[in-house]
Amino acid sequence: MALKLLIVLLLLALTGIGLYHTHKPLPSGISYRGNPVALEEPVLLTDVTRHYQDGREETDQEIFDEVFRLIGQANEFILVDMFLFNSTGPEGVVQRPLARQLTEALLARKAEKPKLSITVISDPLNTMYGGSTSPWFEALRNEGIPVVETGLLPLRDSNPVWSAVWRFCCQWFGNDPDGGWLANALGTRPVTIRSYLALLNFKANHRKLLVADEAGSLRAIVTSANPHDGSSRHSNLGLSFKGPAVIDLLKSERGVLALSGVDTTLIDHWISQSHEATPEPGKTDMPLVAVLTESEIRDQALAMIHGAANSDQLSLAMFYLSQRDIVEALIDAAKRGVALRVLLDANNEAFGHQKSGIPNRQVAMELVRAGIPVRWCNTRGEQCHSKLLMLAKENGATELLLGSANFTRRNLDNLNLEANVWVSTADQSPVATKAHRFFDEQWQKGPGDNPVMSLPYEHWADESRLRYWRYRLMEATGLSTF
Repeated sequence: MALKLLIVLLLLALTGIGLYHTHKPLPSGISYRGNPVALEEPVLLTDVTRHYQDGREETDQEIFDEVFRLIGQANEFILVDMFLFNSTGPEGVVQRPLARQLTEALLARKAEKPKLSITVISDPLNTMYGGSTSPWFEALRNEGIPVVETGLLPLRDSNPVWSAVWRFCCQWFGNDPDGGWLANALGTRPVTIRSYLALLNFKANHRKLLVADEAGSLRAIVTSANPHDGSSRHSNLGLSFKGPAVIDLLKSERGVLALSGVDTTLIDHWISQSHEATPEPGKTDMPLVAVLTESEIRDQALAMIHGAANSDQLSLAMFYLSQRDIVEALIDAAKRGVALRVLLDANNEAFGHQKSGIPNRQVAMELVRAGIPVRWCNTRGEQCHSKLLMLAKENGATELLLGSANFTRRNLDNLNLEANVWVSTADQSPVATKAHRFFDEQWQKGPGDNPVMSLPYEHWADESRLRYWRYRLMEATGLSTF
């Protein structure tokens, strides 16, 4: 009897822990929405890998070239917040050494400008949650550049079935970078079992951004690209811009530093130098930008989809698409007569390992059955890693939503940390023109073209109802890596 009572009490305790940590108040500054403000000096940045019929591969990369340019000319301030910052990747594949290049760029500029303030924020996955060390983080710290490994504990739990157990039994033990004995999925140094127990919480600071001073003001980049060697062939998007939205980005980053227990005085200083800005009255046709994080990204995506008329066109390019509100909104838009195009990664491979195709193939089946055209990026080991929603309106305006967030429950429902920007601009502007060109090239060049950028739905179609409901269970419970 006593044992049964003990088991019941334990289950009640775990249920209570799980419920609290999935519904607890968000840390201050999380789920941030900046006001739409003037978009100044924007540049859309693209990384594209093209595959030709004769087997040739061509990569066209702009994002980290611009990151390194901004670092190389900064005089006063650099803030980097990047999710994957390491050198792992499949063997036998030519990769750009982005982790080393970013580290060396920061160190070189610090050596040239010793008074330059640099802060690097990243995810603790890069040190396997304290079970290993990062040579890049250590190199930066040794030269006086602080590296903040984001404190994830204050965030809500995305995998409560496991996280309730972990918070009850395991979080108290900390970790030890010198006590490892298990193979390290992200490096060569062994890690502890505590690293893998922490990994199963499936939560992250998934943001990818840079802020640096340039010619007396601040410029920012918000992107889907990581300084990760294994990701260097991925297709990605980024937006570089100046103006008051950069301060909104710093405000959102202040929340990340605060929840990590880091002093925010420096970032407060830069924020205090700014003045609140709103679009000038009467200038409704000016290009606008708004910084969005976490669930505000979801709300903006839904507003764009729900607001699309049957004379508009919605185009979506996404690495992971699974969030139910988004999927249902797309189907509703198709019923209203909105022209839709959905370009997805087939989720067939990641860094040399085969994947099941979940969730994209299951969602694609649902969309195609609703009459929505779906195509797959033609990838050969790399990933179609862009996260872009584009609304082309009949009135000549184009809206873009891009950044770090996949359209999944974990990315959009206040679980991960994410950073996106929403842009509204004329369809003939350089940003809109390049965004349309980026999507159209991938959508239109199929088998028989050169290069082959995408494949028809039938190529990776998966009509299994069993795997469909497996996806639905994984999405609902958080028992997944997407």
